[in-house]
Amino acid sequence: MSTAPLLPQPVPSVQAPQHWQRVDFISDLHLDAHERATFDAWAQHMAHTPADALFILGDLFEVWVGDDNPDPFALQCIAVLKATAQRLPVYFMCGNRDFLVGADLLKASGMQGLSDPTVLDLGATGNAQPTRILLSHGDALCLDDHDYLAFRAQVRQPEWQAAFLAKPLTERQAYARDVRNKSEALKRSHTTQADFTDYADVDSQAAIAWLKGADAQVLLHGHTHKPAAHDLGDGLSRWVLSDWHADSQPPRLEVLSWLRQNEQSPTRGLCRLPLSVV
Repeated sequence: MSTAPLLPQPVPSVQAPQHWQRVDFISDLHLDAHERATFDAWAQHMAHTPADALFILGDLFEVWVGDDNPDPFALQCIAVLKATAQRLPVYFMCGNRDFLVGADLLKASGMQGLSDPTVLDLGATGNAQPTRILLSHGDALCLDDHDYLAFRAQVRQPEWQAAFLAKPLTERQAYARDVRNKSEALKRSHTTQADFTDYADVDSQAAIAWLKGADAQVLLHGHTHKPAAHDLGDGLSRWVLSDWHADSQPPRLEVLSWLRQNEQSPTRGLCRLPLSVV
């Protein structure tokens, strides 16, 4: 088993203002021009969510080859993000598919970048304990996925990224097509969602260590495509975001939300909402 990465000290944080009554969390949409229904569902939610803030925790895109990409679909996505960011704060954390998102995209879209991990401090009402949620994409804690972690360590190096981004755009786009083709082949090789998610999961002891190191009660992440809530003991829990796929049966289109009115509930205000709930 690999070793969990050390938390930065102090852990970066976002302080939620008291007027935030609802916060939405999404990840693993894998937006792609070939899956229009998922894009349409996402665009609809972005335009109409009543949330006071939105956190995107990685893999928004199927693959991102650089902020200089003039692809029409990428420009459509940026337009949706920009329109949303003009009416509520939108935070973005990169994942394993879109780790090359840079400052130019953040500026063009109006999103605010997040380090992985980041604490969201939601405060508390009255004398209750403040709710602190540790946000992560989740891939760094899949300690049994040795091949991926070796790849991750390589591509997160500034030198590797600079060399890749220096390549011609056409070469990078060819790389993106290859990534998508391999992803599609993987999907076709599995007949059920259970089969598709039969790979390394987040390590529980690493999750607990991160939570204690960040003085947080909840780890919230994506990456694994295994939506669930795990009790880690001692008042700690791990909530996993759903991936999105409008064309699956049944469709997977789910938002995890935090509602201040329910912050005293056993789930600390977290709940899963279908897109029809506004």
